Amino acid sequence: MLDNNILFTRIVFYDKFTVMTANELRSKYLEFFKSKGHAIIPSASLIPENDPTVLFTTAGMHPLVPYLMGQKHPAGTRLTDAQKSIRTSDIDEVGDATHHTFFEMLGNWSLGDYFKKEAIEWSWEFLTSSQWLGLDKNRLAVSVFAGDTDAPFDEEAFNIWKGLGLSEERIAKLPKKNNWWGPAGETGPCGPDTEMFYWVGPADKVPASFNDDNDLWVEIWNDVFMQYNKNVEGKYEKLAQQNVDTGMGLERVLAVLNGFDDNYRTELFWPIVEKIEELSGKKYDESVDIKRVMRIIADHIKASVFIIADGVVPDKTGSGYVLRRLIRRARYYYDLVGGASRALALLVEYVASIYKDTYPELFEKKQSIEKIITDEEDTFLGHLMFGRKLLEKIIVEEKNISADNAFLLYSTYGFPFELVLDIAKEKDIEVDTEGFNKKKEAHQELSRTASAGMFKGGLADASETAVKYHTAAHLMLAALRQVLGAGVTQKGSNITAERLRFDFAHSEKMTPEQIKRVEDIVNEQIQKNISVVCEEMNLDEAKARGAMGVFESKYGERVKVYSIGEFSNEICGGPHVERTGLLGKFRIQKEESSSAGVRRIKAVLE
Repeated sequence: MLDNNILFTRIVFYDKFTVMTANELRSKYLEFFKSKGHAIIPSASLIPENDPTVLFTTAGMHPLVPYLMGQKHPAGTRLTDAQKSIRTSDIDEVGDATHHTFFEMLGNWSLGDYFKKEAIEWSWEFLTSSQWLGLDKNRLAVSVFAGDTDAPFDEEAFNIWKGLGLSEERIAKLPKKNNWWGPAGETGPCGPDTEMFYWVGPADKVPASFNDDNDLWVEIWNDVFMQYNKNVEGKYEKLAQQNVDTGMGLERVLAVLNGFDDNYRTELFWPIVEKIEELSGKKYDESVDIKRVMRIIADHIKASVFIIADGVVPDKTGSGYVLRRLIRRARYYYDLVGGASRALALLVEYVASIYKDTYPELFEKKQSIEKIITDEEDTFLGHLMFGRKLLEKIIVEEKNISADNAFLLYSTYGFPFELVLDIAKEKDIEVDTEGFNKKKEAHQELSRTASAGMFKGGLADASETAVKYHTAAHLMLAALRQVLGAGVTQKGSNITAERLRFDFAHSEKMTPEQIKRVEDIVNEQIQKNISVVCEEMNLDEAKARGAMGVFESKYGERVKVYSIGEFSNEICGGPHVERTGLLGKFRIQKEESSSAGVRRIKAVLE
């Protein structure tokens, strides 16, 4: 077991004590915005609830999209949170000092309330005031939207920063690719943003002006001003409700506060890195290559732990495929540093210990997480053996490695391209690296486009099909509890335009009779054409009325409770159909195992 007394006291790096811990930074941020009238809301799951419009929650704004679009939030118009997030679009950047797959985004939100002046002034106050972070003003720079044919230069933001004392040389005017957010799909809310940067180089060499190409200027905060709507004609119209959406990366700011130019030296990563050093016999600072590899392993294992804790298991598609890729990449790089066999699971305890105060569920699920990671390692090692044999056959028969064959090994068998290059070098044969990279980029672009489509077409824009399946999920959960017992709780769900996928806690395979009974109960409630009623109330009142909380830990003080007669009573963000009779006929297509102690149902509405 870890010595938590050592791990969670102020950690020493190179005879230097940390100035602020992650828990202190997280608490200070939430406390600051609470003092500005914001309600603190808990982090949502990494897997978007009920209708996951993207594979993962990639930013604090995703769980709040319905409210940014105009729905009333139970906690009010000013919100703040620390949101767990996963991003894989720039996975190839992981290995440098600042990029991560899993990270926490500290955010504050104005839903048609305050706008640019307050958002910018509060950002500056929190960053520079001695009461809060007390950062050196001389090391700060910002960027604003330069303007184009769609929208004008953000002169208002520029002047606010000047009024706070920043010189014009430290306020960069950058184009849309740098300082514009959205829309998430082809249409929707969007607007300019202003980004804040901190100089992490030598204090006596801070440049007079800001240069976006200099990596020593690290982005630490982003204030997005949703003031436009992009319509179907591609034109930008002013929004009736102007929102503020901000994000501060916890990991980056923690490094800045403690004087590190490397996020992996903070308490959020260093215990994992030290264990990798122990297991491999290598040192983090041994070489640039070793440092990069250890960062990738630490990053990927942390992301995998959090994803599994939120109910995902390795799979061939969707979020399960992303998880599988992360575990396999971690394993591949782990082998590169000569790590002990089947030891990735030994790192789980270190991830759980780092976050024991904030995300205690990691410790609660530690054993099952370790097993899932170990099982996937074993599967991958088998694929590596098969992939190597296939690659050797390709080399013998074709005397080269084409882009098609390299991508087949990479995408279908999870065979790392780096290993393809190593083997090709040993055999002194050619690899179509350029062709492979083009195929990989096209695949990534397709994935991003698919995610945008999912985002656009799901509950975020309240599509009719999504809303129907969302309501059906509530009916099915209530029916499952009637048939299988009160121990049944929801573990996750996924909705597309074609079907509902629903995971729930239950240890045994359902019998055909039980499946038929659940179908019949749901269809009975549909035929009754019951009204679906939404009420806002305090969380304690909701509990007193017996409302189920599927992901209870993420709710704030004010919640929405959706009731379907006396049959179903749940805390939920919505939306739902007005009456059950609109759903059609409910049918279960398949019931299967999802993971240990969790079953999965796939169902349709006809």
